[in-house]
Amino acid sequence: MPRSVLGPAVWYPAAAKRRADSVALRWTQSAYGDLRRLYQFLEPVNPGAAGRAVRLIVNRIERIPAQPRLGERLPRFGPREVRRVLAAKYEIRYELTDSDVVVLRIFHAREDR
Repeated sequence: MPRSVLGPAVWYPAAAKRRADSVALRWTQSAYGDLRRLYQFLEPVNPGAAGRAVRLIVNRIERIPAQPRLGERLPRFGPREVRRVLAAKYEIRYELTDSDVVVLRIFHAREDR
């Protein structure tokens, strides 16, 4: 997988671009693994589409800290504040903590999760 697609910017979005009132963005290993899995699934068939899908997802995730409560809350996760947003056909689940947005999982909306 090209480093430019899944390089350090995925793990550490440019802090300078974040507003002072937004929360920190963190990724779980599972979420990063999901992004790699999606890329590796698409890349053999259509490398261009694989790169576009990853960029679409990462761009959507990087916008979450500015409005963290914009996503739909998922009540089945109980007292935790777990939410979801869509980026085209991909669902992004994230959790809000006191100071962070934690990206939990990423998958295609047709996957049974």
